[in-house]
Amino acid sequence: MTDVVARPGRTTPGLRKTTLDNGLTVLSEFIPGVRSVAVGAWVRSASVHEAAAQVGVSHCLEHLVFKGTRHMGPREIALSIEQLGGSLDAYTSRDHTAFQARMLDEHLDDATRVIGELIFQPALRESDLKLEKKVILEEIGSVEDAPDDLVFELHNAALWGNSAFGWPILGTRETVGALRIADLRALHERAYRPALIVVAAAGSVEHEQLLDSLERGGWHAAPAGGTLPALPALPPEVPGVQQVHGRDGSQVHLVLGSRAIANADPRRHAFGLVSMLLGDGMSSRLFQRVREDLGLAYSVSTFADFFTGSGSHGVYLGTAPDTAAKAEAVVREELDRVATEGIPAADLAMAKQQLKGQVVLSMEGVSSRMYRAAATELYGRPWRDVDAMLAEIDAVDLAQVRQVCEDFFQPGRQTVVRLGPLD
Repeated sequence: MTDVVARPGRTTPGLRKTTLDNGLTVLSEFIPGVRSVAVGAWVRSASVHEAAAQVGVSHCLEHLVFKGTRHMGPREIALSIEQLGGSLDAYTSRDHTAFQARMLDEHLDDATRVIGELIFQPALRESDLKLEKKVILEEIGSVEDAPDDLVFELHNAALWGNSAFGWPILGTRETVGALRIADLRALHERAYRPALIVVAAAGSVEHEQLLDSLERGGWHAAPAGGTLPALPALPPEVPGVQQVHGRDGSQVHLVLGSRAIANADPRRHAFGLVSMLLGDGMSSRLFQRVREDLGLAYSVSTFADFFTGSGSHGVYLGTAPDTAAKAEAVVREELDRVATEGIPAADLAMAKQQLKGQVVLSMEGVSSRMYRAAATELYGRPWRDVDAMLAEIDAVDLAQVRQVCEDFFQPGRQTVVRLGPLD
């Protein structure tokens, strides 16, 4: 079944959707004036669906499929798209495991064939798992050696407690070390099924062309079935948690943040505007106050992660041990000012212009358009053309922003994690 989501065709680009008989969801957006295509497949299973004893199994499976398929070894997989001038990669998030490629439009069949083999026909050999565990342990080690990465892992654990939302996506040394090939095969059997997969493409590609390419790549013949566990229940949020973790070094790394909204929440634009005004770029309040006016930090910024069921946001800064307390106090002052006063109309207008500019610039890339197409299905977000998205941003009013400020940015609500020298 094919649905017209919004204005399809070469003269009026839009989004099209088809659900195959085996349950696979396929979305595409034709973009005139480009010669490239971005295509990706999102498996609706990732770290948030894992059991405590198998933390990291989704990420491990994402790695292992690149060790070989029924017809390709690791070198053939690496060359399959790169030798054509394209790129092939994958990632594991809280919500999804994704495999994606970007290449010239004439090589679409190569991309759908390779991604299809990775998803449906991985070798999953015991010998490969032993080798790949070493690689993942090195990846975990690189996080442990990078305090500006590690502090976010510590903050997640403090914010979400003993919940899959707070467990590391990479897993731990103990859980990764304990994984067996049977665990990965069981996950693959359960989750890597068409009904749990969303394919999205954007660029120089017609919808029927994409469907034909997927059929040639064996996607239509993939067996149906598969089950997705329900999201875990969220533990109660405990506001104001503070943790200090000792570590040698010349800097203290601080994260102040709290839980936030889900990806499809209608307050998404209002939240983004507040976060942008606070800490996105050199013109933001925190950058100007903490770095430019007071010289308390080299790096200071806000972050916001929205996923299925919930999200998180906060402020990160890296500063010297003797200025850490002052820098944190200044951040708290700015949060308190936002939470109690909201955003002045002039500042909100400026933030809207900044956000709209970022939206337009991002929509000029085929990969961004592919992600946007996939999000309509993965998160239930309505598809909007660029003009409609800009209109939604313009429609955010002071009252909506004020409510977001009051609900999420009060300093007393933030979980604070400090990593660095204890003195």
